[in-house]
Amino acid sequence: MAMPPLSALRAFEAAARHLSLTQAAGELNVTPGALSHQIRALEEMLGVKLFERRVRAIALTAAGRQLYPGLQTGFAHIRDAVASFDAAKSGRVLVLSTSPGLTAKWLVPRLYRFAAAHPDIDIRISATATNANFVNDGIDMALRNMAVPPKPDATLEFDLLTDVYFVPVCSPRLLEKHGPIHSPDDLARFRLIHDESLPAPVARPDWSVWFKTAGSGAVDLRRGLRFNSADHALDAACEGAGVLLTYDILAYDDLRSGHLVMPFPLALGSNRAFYLVGPKNRKRPPAADAFRDWIKDEIAALDWRSIRHGAAHDTNTKKR
Repeated sequence: MAMPPLSALRAFEAAARHLSLTQAAGELNVTPGALSHQIRALEEMLGVKLFERRVRAIALTAAGRQLYPGLQTGFAHIRDAVASFDAAKSGRVLVLSTSPGLTAKWLVPRLYRFAAAHPDIDIRISATATNANFVNDGIDMALRNMAVPPKPDATLEFDLLTDVYFVPVCSPRLLEKHGPIHSPDDLARFRLIHDESLPAPVARPDWSVWFKTAGSGAVDLRRGLRFNSADHALDAACEGAGVLLTYDILAYDDLRSGHLVMPFPLALGSNRAFYLVGPKNRKRPPAADAFRDWIKDEIAALDWRSIRHGAAHDTNTKKR
């Protein structure tokens, strides 16, 4: 069967949605007679009746009910695509790629402030641990955990947002139940939680490096809970499942609220940082400029000392 004309399918979809030829004709800016002609032509082409004509009303037949859902979804996608294109062209849409952990634990709780400051900008977030493809994926900017300094790339520009540290965290209820931690060796009494969410092992919080820096080797690192999702690992720590080594920015809000505490005050330098990354040879849309200014202000407002409670830093990292 040949593909029916798009205009006829559109006429049917509008009439089925409104169940009114008059309202559908008004939406499509045609006369009810012209709309009826398109629908009859479609019925003849398909060899079925799509509507039951009643006094001052129409109703879908069984064939009409079968055809309508797919067309409704298809035309909705077309309308959304056109609306998105128009919004993007005007600079009112920002497509942002960021990791799931940073999205859930730090970015989402703050996005309402960006929305309040920029009600005309729509943000579309692609939460993934893989690097953004600025050429093929329609991404405007990316928030990425990268080595310091990042590997040079002539096609990308990097804005440093904040360096990050590895910190041990747990629920205060865990310490109430099992007692305080006075030395790294005391962690042998607790289940360790391992965050394996990042693709590159070198980027993951590594308990073996933390214990080596702390001067301890008494803990069996082969055991414990392992997660491929940073936010799930943090949720497990909040629920008292064990002690987690994580990036301080991911635990920031839970430490501020008291859902998590640092059981031992050693923040280990990671030689990594979060960067705002974008394509170098592309004009940045106004929405991207607004987001860049906003997130830099949000980072600058973080009160790191309030969550550290006097935590010591290893001597190989610079202090904030």
